[in-house]
Amino acid sequence: MFVFMCAGCGAELTTSLSQVSLPVHARQSYGDGAQLPVLMESGTFAVDPDPWGGPWRMWDEIDPSEAEAPGIYAPVHALSDSTPGASVIAPGDIRGTRLIPEKRGGACCGLDGADGPNMACEACDLPVATRVDDCSLWQVVRLSSDAVHRVPVDGSHAVPLSWAELAESGEKTPPFEPIATWGGRWGSNHYWSWSPQWEAAAGHALAHLLVASQGQPVKVPDGLTADVFQRALDALLPAGTPKRRVVLAGPGQPSPDTGVDILLVPVHPQTGQTWTRAGPAASAYPVPLPLGVWLASPQPYLPVPASGRIPQDVLRDDPLPPHPNYLFKADRGTFQHTLVRLPAVRSPWLRTIVEQSTSADLF
Repeated sequence: MFVFMCAGCGAELTTSLSQVSLPVHARQSYGDGAQLPVLMESGTFAVDPDPWGGPWRMWDEIDPSEAEAPGIYAPVHALSDSTPGASVIAPGDIRGTRLIPEKRGGACCGLDGADGPNMACEACDLPVATRVDDCSLWQVVRLSSDAVHRVPVDGSHAVPLSWAELAESGEKTPPFEPIATWGGRWGSNHYWSWSPQWEAAAGHALAHLLVASQGQPVKVPDGLTADVFQRALDALLPAGTPKRRVVLAGPGQPSPDTGVDILLVPVHPQTGQTWTRAGPAASAYPVPLPLGVWLASPQPYLPVPASGRIPQDVLRDDPLPPHPNYLFKADRGTFQHTLVRLPAVRSPWLRTIVEQSTSADLF
């Protein structure tokens, strides 16, 4: 557990927080006027290793070797030139700060952080953080790494849960959810949609799936996993056989056989470590999925005649569960942010896919 303190005067700026993995949807911009919830669970923080926000440098101003130093291996529109390593927290966990009104940015429904740090320490007025709560953005406070430092809390030590405990008690992330909107003609409203978290998770995983494909066609498991990945893989990769085979793997799942090339595996929500397996499938490429998405990925089994009460996880058909009226699309921004940071993107065949994906109707 840690408390964050102002680097200027030493004032405490947060409640006690435990470190967790940075969510893959941390940089997502979703929809148009959507009301996204708070990014981080209360009582937690995560470190964003990449710079975020202005000032910006255009790609033609940067030498490719300079971009590769921080891990950018393919062209991007622009690179943030801000200080990396911000700690992201829930807005409700900040203390001893005030908003800087003139740093509102170009937001329409809240704060977007475009003008840089917009929160100052109440005690010494040092700009210490950036609050983001505009429409279509996840609500978060980003503590500047050069303006705060974290101090351990005496007598506290958080022990990460084991994989078995996570598989037993982990919360599934539903693939569909209602999305609230701001500022419509008739006021606040909502619509049923694919989950923004699923779209971001798919964008992150799709980048890894393309690398794992080695330029060959890929077959993912039928059901919900196919709904999420197969259309994009078929469009971006060549057709033909044989296909590289993908299976879900992780705690509580059957051991993969030797004919598996790629594994969809969970990421530990506290440590950020990807689940790994020894044995016949140890050489398969592990593609990371957030734990909640991984837990919800297997398709529910269909109901069968039975006596007694119906089990809770049987798919019911009355009333029919709501579904979006459009095909799944992975989050383009998360996909591109991930892919340009994988060294394999320097391969000519994968660089071609990157160029094609900018105009593909898959995102």
